[in-house]
Amino acid sequence: MKPVRTRFAPSPTGFLHIGGARTALFSWAYARRHGGVFVLRIEDTDVARSTPEAVQAIIDGMNWLELTHDEGPFYQMQRMDRYKAVIQEMLAAGTAYYCYTTREELDALRAEQEARKEKPRYDGRWRPEAGKTLPTPPADVPPVIRFKNPRDGVVAWDDAVKGRIEIANGELDDLIIARADGTPTYNFCVCVDDWDMGISHVIRGDDHVNNTPRQINILKALGAEVPTYAHLSMILGDDGAKLSKRHGAVSVMQYDEDGFLPEAVINYLARLGWSHGDDEIFSRQQFVEWFDLDHITASAAQFNTEKLLWLNQHYMKQLPAAELAARVAPRLAARGVDVSAGPSLEKAVALYVDRCNTLNLLADAVETFYVTVAPSAELLAQHLTEEAKPAIADFAAGIATVAWEIPAIAALIKETVGKHGLKMPKLAMPLRVLLTGQAQTPSVDAVVELIGREGVLAALQKNL
Repeated sequence: MKPVRTRFAPSPTGFLHIGGARTALFSWAYARRHGGVFVLRIEDTDVARSTPEAVQAIIDGMNWLELTHDEGPFYQMQRMDRYKAVIQEMLAAGTAYYCYTTREELDALRAEQEARKEKPRYDGRWRPEAGKTLPTPPADVPPVIRFKNPRDGVVAWDDAVKGRIEIANGELDDLIIARADGTPTYNFCVCVDDWDMGISHVIRGDDHVNNTPRQINILKALGAEVPTYAHLSMILGDDGAKLSKRHGAVSVMQYDEDGFLPEAVINYLARLGWSHGDDEIFSRQQFVEWFDLDHITASAAQFNTEKLLWLNQHYMKQLPAAELAARVAPRLAARGVDVSAGPSLEKAVALYVDRCNTLNLLADAVETFYVTVAPSAELLAQHLTEEAKPAIADFAAGIATVAWEIPAIAALIKETVGKHGLKMPKLAMPLRVLLTGQAQTPSVDAVVELIGREGVLAALQKNL
């Protein structure tokens, strides 16, 4: 069996988006499953739009998702001599030819074909054929180079996702493989790259289906082995429309900025168009062990933000408190919050993780323990009632001597509300507001224990 070699070949004209990340994940996982090689190739021939910043954004996104490549990154712009050498070989072999048709002539040809309600296409006027006499090449027209596509028969492949696909060669015109300035074109470069890099499986978005018959014909003309193709269906947004910037993150790295864990994003991407029975939650290693091309659905996958948030909270809750705190700490530091002056960050995040589904929301929740709390007048007016004030004063007195553990603090709260004939919320709610500036917190006895005796007494004295 031929060794498995897959590739991820993004164009660096923007960020690594969700669709690209899923393609990279599936290509990476297939190589890992079969002990193969995962190649990273940067298709940067669009010089006008490709930028070093976009290249770095792609690599950053891959690193954050831990989709480590085995070879590369290879850059197409650094392989121009190789492409041009192959084109010269094709010219010599008669599988490519010079075409001197001008832009004006092509425009006129298109207009005539459209007027006849025909499919616009190059008419092969410069295509060499047996018994055909070609015009004299005009001296003032720099030629393009076209691939001499077969005219008869069909080009077919068994797509690993979409099944058997056949396209009549008569539907394909002679593709330009080098522009008038000598620059090779995308579809040609891809073929040479896949050939040279020994790519066995091309896993990519189904927006490339139309390129595939052209690329297969070029590969066959080169005498190269044709890889297995697997075209992934598009991803739709929450609203069922084609996924776009307005549906969320522009970049995979935006998910990092928004407080998502890479483990959650990987798990979520894996389920976008692929399944393993009813399994929803699985590790990266399980995914690699299970992944195959047979269970990729040919229908469009739909992005579900709520599902991603649910998964993210699951993974947050699975992290040890020390690891969770380590991931929240930089987010607090970026806000200028010094956690060394407050309670244990590990205990704080462990207390609040059940209430938060992103690292950013968790940072928002625990920040109150490391900054000066100033309860709003509205919250104070709502919860700090006259009947609550004597109970809070008694509670403060008891705090000075109570054993500093949650059961003892809980007993003190219960004793205090009983003494003053109050229901629990009449004391718990104003305590939450006075200590954290928030009306909603985890169990108030746990919050009190976390803040510490001195912190609680200082906050009560200050805010009362």
